[in-house]
Amino acid sequence: MWTELPFQLAARDPETRARAGRLTTRHGVVQTPTFMPVGTQATVKTLSPRDLIEAGAEIILANTYHLMLRPGAETVREMGGLHAFMSWPRAVLTDSGGFQVLSLSPLRRITEDGAIFTSHLDGAKHSLTPERAVEVQTVLGCDVMMSFDECLPFPCDPVPARVSMERTLRWARRGRIRAEQLRESGDVVPALFGIVQGGTHAELRAECAARLVEEPFAGYALGGLWVGEEPAWGHELVARDCALLPEDRPRYLMGVGTPEDLIEAVANGVDLFDCVLPTRNARKGTVFTSRGRLVVKNAVYARDPRPLDPDCDCTTCRQFTRSSGCAWRVCTASTSSWH
Repeated sequence: MWTELPFQLAARDPETRARAGRLTTRHGVVQTPTFMPVGTQATVKTLSPRDLIEAGAEIILANTYHLMLRPGAETVREMGGLHAFMSWPRAVLTDSGGFQVLSLSPLRRITEDGAIFTSHLDGAKHSLTPERAVEVQTVLGCDVMMSFDECLPFPCDPVPARVSMERTLRWARRGRIRAEQLRESGDVVPALFGIVQGGTHAELRAECAARLVEEPFAGYALGGLWVGEEPAWGHELVARDCALLPEDRPRYLMGVGTPEDLIEAVANGVDLFDCVLPTRNARKGTVFTSRGRLVVKNAVYARDPRPLDPDCDCTTCRQFTRSSGCAWRVCTASTSSWH
């Protein structure tokens, strides 16, 4: 049906649902649980591939919608595929564009067929259907691709949330069928994940998860969370979702997050994460350290000779002081805002 994505569980925590595993892709093994740096437009901002490898990244994320607009999926294929285009030798996961259904809501219209977007670049109209999302991700040449889904705002009433959840399930099936057709035609098709939706309504998410696992997806993502609800409720929903998903398939919590959120979600059984937070914070001079959050651009650090984190032995903490960070030299040298 699609490229095989073997996933082997290596260990489990006897006191929580946390687990360690190995995800084998066409571009190498990914040790889970792991965080995926976000390279929306085929680059992780301010970081080179070498920086990412030195930081230990084994898989990164790129975005279907943005690459479809610029430079275009066919251009990426002509340049040797996503890995060659971004000079990244390891695994790549692509988002389907479903999050843009939420983030670009003023620029899109939802129909049963998919979403019609007005480009934020030039105003041109673009249609993204479940089939088209699979086709574009296959053309890009990623290792793992996402089903096209509808991500809801918070709050969302149960009735429209159910309508949306049912649509996401129909879209997931349509995308899976298209993936099968592409494989049968000889294309190298990325592993396809289904996405649990239903807003923050536990019963809808449970129904969505139960119906998704009836389909032969390579893995499952948890979508529609961390969009405004209280983190404690988000974690409760993650725990409920994971309890319904197969043990032998990877689980991906989309768009998370802070160090605290990652730890909590790992304890609930999540294997993969992504978020723009580390690189965005680093560009703005905000750093997560073992001693708390540090905004290194603040004037109080202008003559501070201490490292960002005295308890960290990473390259940035060994070579730069808070004073140099205040002068904006650390931002471009650091691997992320996590030290």
